[in-house]
Amino acid sequence: MVVDADALARAALEPGTPAYAAVVARFGPSVLAEPRAAPGGPGAAPIDRGRLAALVFSDPEALASLEAIVHPVVRRETEAVLAAHAGSDDVVVLDLPLLQARDGKPPYDLDGVLVVDAPEDLALERLVSARGMDPDDARARMAAQPDRLARMREADFVVTNLGTLEELEEMVDRAWQWIEGLRRGAR
Repeated sequence: MVVDADALARAALEPGTPAYAAVVARFGPSVLAEPRAAPGGPGAAPIDRGRLAALVFSDPEALASLEAIVHPVVRRETEAVLAAHAGSDDVVVLDLPLLQARDGKPPYDLDGVLVVDAPEDLALERLVSARGMDPDDARARMAAQPDRLARMREADFVVTNLGTLEELEEMVDRAWQWIEGLRRGAR
C-alpha cells in the first residue's frame, strides 16, 4: 500500500472541501483556474496549482499559511490508512516529500525512513525537462523544502538516484530487501 501525500494534498483542495474554501478565502479567487467563477459550490472552478505555487513559493508566510491548511488534512488521511493497516503484515509506504522531524520526533511512528536523493543540479534538470517546470519556479520549490543534508539525516536508508534506470532498479531492489527486513523485525 502506498500513501501519496501529494495526491492527498490535491484531493484536499478539490472544490467543495473545507481546505478548498480556506485556500480561496486566504489567497482569493485569483488562485482559481477561472478566477471569475464563484468559488465553492457545484461546478466551482478548481484551484490552479501553478498560480497557487507562484504565490506561495515566493513568500514563506504564504507557504506557511497553505501548509497550515493542507498538512492537517494530509496527516489525518495518512493516520487513517496507518490505523487501517495496524497489526497486519502489510507494508505501507508513505510517499512524503516533506517528511521532517518536528521537535526531534518523526511525525509518524515509522519503522524506517528511506530517502531518494539526487544532487540539486540534477533534481533541477529533471524538474525542468520531465515536468516542464520553469527553472525559476523549480528553484523556488526546491528552496522551500528541507535541504538534502537534513533529509539524509532523517534517513535510515538512502537511494542515490543519479545513474541509469537499471542502476536505480538495483538500488530499489536493495531498498525493498531492507524494507522486508523491517517487516520481519530486523532493524
